[in-house]
Amino acid sequence: MKFGKATPILRMFDEGKAREFYVDFLGFTVDWEHRFEAGLPLYLQISRDGCVIHLSAHHGDCSPGAAMRIETDELAAFQAQLSAKNYPYARPAIQEMPWGRDMSVIDPFGNRLTFTEAIGSQH
Repeated sequence: MKFGKATPILRMFDEGKAREFYVDFLGFTVDWEHRFEAGLPLYLQISRDGCVIHLSAHHGDCSPGAAMRIETDELAAFQAQLSAKNYPYARPAIQEMPWGRDMSVIDPFGNRLTFTEAIGSQH
């Protein structure tokens, strides 16, 4: 018996703000989009390297305010990329933690994404 990777579903309320945050700021790519018909809520998949996230505007899929952790091996480089973008709603900083280093950002819908780098993988 095998299990695959879990794919989190995060709630969104505004497509434009979701794209600005996830695509323009964090550097994710939109893999696909789905609507049951024109005018209905959007459901889409975004990814960056091995990280896959689903975003949903459907009220029954999930609740806003979720938290997730995303492993990375070059947290300082990612933080520098984000800082260079001068995104007006977030200026994430790296925090030293007992298990390594974390950098948290909160999306426009209250979901917290913590990018984490384990002890020993820092560059």
